[in-house]
Amino acid sequence: MSNYQTDAIVVGGGVVGLAIARAIAATGRETIVLERQAGVARETSSRNSGVMHAGIYYAPGSLKARLCAPGRAMLQRYCADKGVDFQQCGKLIVATGDQDASALPSLRDKARGNGVADIELLEGREVRRLEPEVACVAALHCGDTGIVDALAYAARLAGDLTAAGGAIALGTTAVAVIPTGDSICVQATDGETETEIAAPLVINAAGHGAPRMARATRGLADHGQPQQWFAKGNYFAFTGRNPFSHLVYPVGAAASGLAAGLGVHATIDLGGQLRFGPDVEWVEAEDDYTVSAHRLEMFEAAIRDWWPDLPAGALAPAWAGVRPKLHGPGEPAPDFRIDGPSVHGVPGLVNLFGIESPGLTASLAIAEHVMAMLTD
Repeated sequence: MSNYQTDAIVVGGGVVGLAIARAIAATGRETIVLERQAGVARETSSRNSGVMHAGIYYAPGSLKARLCAPGRAMLQRYCADKGVDFQQCGKLIVATGDQDASALPSLRDKARGNGVADIELLEGREVRRLEPEVACVAALHCGDTGIVDALAYAARLAGDLTAAGGAIALGTTAVAVIPTGDSICVQATDGETETEIAAPLVINAAGHGAPRMARATRGLADHGQPQQWFAKGNYFAFTGRNPFSHLVYPVGAAASGLAAGLGVHATIDLGGQLRFGPDVEWVEAEDDYTVSAHRLEMFEAAIRDWWPDLPAGALAPAWAGVRPKLHGPGEPAPDFRIDGPSVHGVPGLVNLFGIESPGLTASLAIAEHVMAMLTD
């Protein structure tokens, strides 16, 4: 078994783990990222809609609310500075009936309280001027929402890390965390060789694997080991010409804050390709990336609620992602959970749980938040 000593270890090479590692390395501390996949950002970070969220839906005062809008501004500046493609295309949250429309003013007010500046209530005729294909009675228009190339962003973060003297160990799985007093030992394997790396700082940003890493941390109390559920989100691509210039979301249950997702919505990639998703399909496996083709009819019905002219047979299975959830079916969606030593009592250890949307948008702000915890 090989043994190493370093200044900081980050478990997880998604955008959140890379953003944290980059921030630590920028202070002059040698930082190693352990990533089980063969490349960075292969899981939750890239298997999503690629949206730069404004911060509309989140409970006031929550970490999601506090970190989303500042994180979006930081992400936009970073992408502009580093040449990462992004587009501020805007978003419509559409109400197809009076009951849904009645939820829009309070959703707008919540968004403004969360720091979303460019958001306004539109009547149906105003929406049709922006998107003639959309059928609704009212909508919120948010100009702060955009899209980003998540993989290019992750690559830039990785480049910043290595330029600052950090390293990324790909294909390497952390299997145990052992606090040893002045440092923390992380046992890892690449499938052939076992390695022990010790550092005074360990950040568990393992996404799907974060609760598993918590359970593998010697002496960590039960309250520091949350239960996790997996919610698959299927995506279907539109095979025709894209008629939309905005992202289009239904208001639905998302306005209540109780939904596990934001409903089947229309998103556009930077190449102009239109796709729909994600839905919420509770699954057992964290790597269940097979598109559930049997859900096509449900997608078509949901889309036709606000786009009645969706052509028949125009959707094709695209891909799926799996979101790490800290709640099960029918339960309220909780906040991000970021546990430092004041929560679990292990000096130098920070565990991040349930970092789903808006984790991509908020990643740089999450890194800033973790850095503040490390200096407290």
